[in-house]
Amino acid sequence: MSNSVTHFEIYGPQPHELADFYRCVFGWQIEQMPAVDYWRIQAGTAPNGALNGGLTHRAIPGLNGWMLYVNVDSLDETVTRVERFGGSVIRPKTAVPKTAWVTIVADPAKNIFGVWQADPSAFPPPMPD
Repeated sequence: MSNSVTHFEIYGPQPHELADFYRCVFGWQIEQMPAVDYWRIQAGTAPNGALNGGLTHRAIPGLNGWMLYVNVDSLDETVTRVERFGGSVIRPKTAVPKTAWVTIVADPAKNIFGVWQADPSAFPPPMPD
């Protein structure tokens, strides 16, 4: 569903230790994805499905807390509207390989959230030699 909250992320310097913490505290199922420093969180069960998330290294220095992401049809159009209405880009458009494009933005009061556009062909451009 477009414009709905899609998932959350939790950040820390030692994600594997935080995974153990949340497993023990809430009983969440947390598994590391192959070949990346990212852990998927299945946050319990609910009649209509639970909001699930991820656990990774802190992408924005000093960010403490959890980040929510809003699923959109067009990341670029949404970022344009964010800026037009007084918001700002905190972290530019980035590929989550073979999954989505993501940008971190702030509203006019400096509250940050992620904007997520699913795209199975998303891939970062090659790094220069």
